[in-house]
Amino acid sequence: MSATANPAVNAVRTRVTPAEWEQRVNLAACYRLAAHYHWDDLVFTHISARVPGPEHHFLINPYGMLFEEITASSLVKIDLGGNKVMDSPYDINPAGFVIHSAIHAAREDAKCVLHLHSVNGVAVSAQKKGLLPISQHSIFPLASLAYHDYEGVALRDDEKPRLVRDLGDKNFLMLRNHGLLTVAGTVPDAFLLMYLFEAACTIQVRAQTAGGELIAIDSRIIAGATEQAKQATHGAGGQLAWPGLLRKPAMMRESIAISSPPAVCAQT
Repeated sequence: MSATANPAVNAVRTRVTPAEWEQRVNLAACYRLAAHYHWDDLVFTHISARVPGPEHHFLINPYGMLFEEITASSLVKIDLGGNKVMDSPYDINPAGFVIHSAIHAAREDAKCVLHLHSVNGVAVSAQKKGLLPISQHSIFPLASLAYHDYEGVALRDDEKPRLVRDLGDKNFLMLRNHGLLTVAGTVPDAFLLMYLFEAACTIQVRAQTAGGELIAIDSRIIAGATEQAKQATHGAGGQLAWPGLLRKPAMMRESIAISSPPAVCAQT
């Protein structure tokens, strides 16, 4: 079915700007990629993206929908108060709103906030020393990494100032006993940062399981990691890999934009 023949898509696409639609397609792709890499936690994590424009509106997942089901038209648009600014039959994750609204409100550069409960990420977040400098993947998060202590499920507004304070101007946040979070100016960049973050955690867990003495990377190398990352991607950041990721057979890029949202999590 083409996009023009799909009423469910047209109902959204005709009401938003081309820039917002492109953001919706990229965010839906990010959700599907998270599912593809087995980073999803059923329906209990969340990725948000700022809607282009002067308003502080952002898109987030419909609560109850699997990441692999999410489409551009099913994403929920809300404001910083958690109010829907476009009609939607779907609810949102209240914990997702607390975390994401706090960061979007405080960081103008936070166009995309990606938060996961990946198994290896949570495993490392529970370690007192956190992420260790033992792999090439680890140097990039370590160059811009902050930590936030666990305060329970993120449902209280009074946690927001502490979350924002702990994140500061960093792009990687390890939520102790909870999971991983990345912040970036684009969806592709946030995804690339999370790929590196999760890979570093996976490598650490495996290296520790092997039981041998671990070799630490020199702190001077970590200090230059951000500039090295720019050189390695020719300044393109996540956008270098993004087109290829969208070509993955599992992605079905066309369906991200035009498939009708499933009705399984519509509110009654």
